[in-house]
Amino acid sequence: MTTPRTSRSARAGQYVALLCYLVFLAFPFLWLISTAFKPPRELGSLHPTWIPDDPTLDNFRQAFDEQPLLRAAGNSLIAALSAALIAVVIATPMAYVMARNRNKLSAAATGWVVVSQAFPFVLVIIPLFLILKNLHLINTLSGLIMVYVVWSLPFALWMLGGYVRAVPRELEEAASVDGAGRLRTLVSVTAPLLAPGIVATALFAFITAWNEFFFALVLLKTPQTQTLPVVLTHFLGAEGVADLGPLAAAAFLATIPSLVIFAIIQKRITGGMLTGAVKS
Repeated sequence: MTTPRTSRSARAGQYVALLCYLVFLAFPFLWLISTAFKPPRELGSLHPTWIPDDPTLDNFRQAFDEQPLLRAAGNSLIAALSAALIAVVIATPMAYVMARNRNKLSAAATGWVVVSQAFPFVLVIIPLFLILKNLHLINTLSGLIMVYVVWSLPFALWMLGGYVRAVPRELEEAASVDGAGRLRTLVSVTAPLLAPGIVATALFAFITAWNEFFFALVLLKTPQTQTLPVVLTHFLGAEGVADLGPLAAAAFLATIPSLVIFAIIQKRITGGMLTGAVKS
């Protein structure tokens, strides 16, 4: 039998473990922020400090002067938003069909979806490059968006399928008894309940595309089309020596959109699946 003291000790241990995990996750980001505001003298110090003694914005100004960060950020935003929207629009009805029609074919498709995520990028890049070359989509954002959609679609299907299976069939059956047709049931009953899953899936697809580097590096050749992760590599010198201050400043700016979007929609993600499911 668990005593109150044992229960409190276990809970305290969980909080300590959670705090350690949060510190582990936050350390790189906090160090990145610190580095972004340090002058060159402190960046080369043998005794680095968390808080800059003489904070400066010169790294940010230098980063914008050296590289076209705004244009690259615009390219990344277009590619990430387009890929997320297209992936969600395609994956939602497909996930509904796969989840509601449970048979050997849908089980095999689900298994393939999961297995496909284990394929390394290098395995597909050559045939993918040749296909896009034949379609005249090399060095275009359209070609990159197609790649991002295809690459994020399997996980989007798997993720949305779990949300669809969590919606009780009884709700759809009750709407059908009340005279609602199939389409109206899907739009008025099922779709609102899937909103947290759709938002979470779109966020996943957006962040994946926003941070993606390898495909963008191979498929985009000119500065006019390159995305932000590719442009960040330009802060590395010919011998691999990083221009640390501007690089940290640019990398810090590159993380802001993901953080802002997550902060805006996190209530949608953590909201209850069946909110508003009570029949009126």
